[in-house]
Amino acid sequence: MRGTFLFLTAISVLALPLAGCSSSTENPAAEAKAPAGPRLTLAAQDAVDWQEVSAEITTVDQAQVIARIPGILASLSVREGDLVRKGQAIGRVVDSQLGYQSAAVGAQAAQARAELARVKFLYQNGVYAKARLEQAEAMAASASAQHAAVGAVAGQGVVIAPASGRVLRADIPAGAPVAPGMVLATITAGPTVVRLDLPESLAAKVHAGSRVVVAGLSEGRVAKVYPAVQAGTVNADVDVPGIDGTLIGRRVAARVETGRRKALLVPSSYVTTRYGIDYVTVLAKDGGASQVPVQTAPAAEPGKVELFSGASAGDVLIGAGR
Repeated sequence: MRGTFLFLTAISVLALPLAGCSSSTENPAAEAKAPAGPRLTLAAQDAVDWQEVSAEITTVDQAQVIARIPGILASLSVREGDLVRKGQAIGRVVDSQLGYQSAAVGAQAAQARAELARVKFLYQNGVYAKARLEQAEAMAASASAQHAAVGAVAGQGVVIAPASGRVLRADIPAGAPVAPGMVLATITAGPTVVRLDLPESLAAKVHAGSRVVVAGLSEGRVAKVYPAVQAGTVNADVDVPGIDGTLIGRRVAARVETGRRKALLVPSSYVTTRYGIDYVTVLAKDGGASQVPVQTAPAAEPGKVELFSGASAGDVLIGAGR
C-alpha cells in the first residue's frame, strides 16, 4: 500500500506542469492591435476607361499634284520637305504633239488674218460685198480661237501647287513619261493633327471631345471622327497643343478615353508587394488587422492603383505609418 501511495503521488506531481501547459494552449493570446497609419475607407468612384490605339502625325488634308496633259515631265523643282505656296509653279509637262499643232494652227491663224486684211481693203474699195467681208472675219476669228485653244492646252502642262504646305512626296524623275491624272507630288494641307486608327468597335465610344494621351506629347482632345469604316478601322483627328509637324507620317502610340465606370481606386502607398503578390492591410471589426491579397492594376490617375479583387467597398485600409 505504501508503494502504491508513493507512485500515485509522483504521478500527481508530474501532471502539474502539463496541466499548466494545457491551459495556456486552450486560451490563445488576443489578436494584436492594428498598426498605426492612415486609414482609408474604400468607396467606388468614377474611373476613365482607356484604350491603347495606334496613331499617325499628319495633316487634316493632303493635296495631290496631278498631271493634266500627257507628255514628258520636263522638270519638277521641289523635293520632299520643301515648303510651297498655293498657285506656285513647281514643274512642267511637255507634249511635243502640242508644239506641232500650235505651229500649224498659228500658221492658219496668220493666213486668216492676212486674208481678212486683203478682203477688208477690197471691200472698202467696192470690189467685195459685205457678205464676203463677214465671211473673212468669221474665218479669222475661228482660226484665232483654235490657236488660243491649243495654247491653253499647252499651258496646262505647267504643274501648279494646289495648296500651301510641305511636300511629302515628289518621286517622279524629270524625263519620265506621264499620263493625265498621274500623281506627281503630294502636299500637306491644313493644320497638323494626330490621326487615330480606331477599331470599328470603338466608333460609338469615341466622340468629339474625348481625351487622348499621345506618347511623347501632351494630352489632346478628339476634334473629328470620320463617318466611314475602312479595313475595319475608323479614323479620328486629335488636336494636340505643341505638336511637331516636321515629321509628317510618324507613327505614335496613344490612349483614347472610351467611357467611364465605377472602380475602387487607392493610393499605391496602401499596397505592399511580397514575392510578387500584392497585399492590403484591412482593419477588422475587433480592432485588429489582417493582410489580404488583392489583384491590382495601374490607374489612370498618377500614384493610384485599382483594386479588382480581395477588398470591397466599405473596407477600411491601413496605410504605412510615417
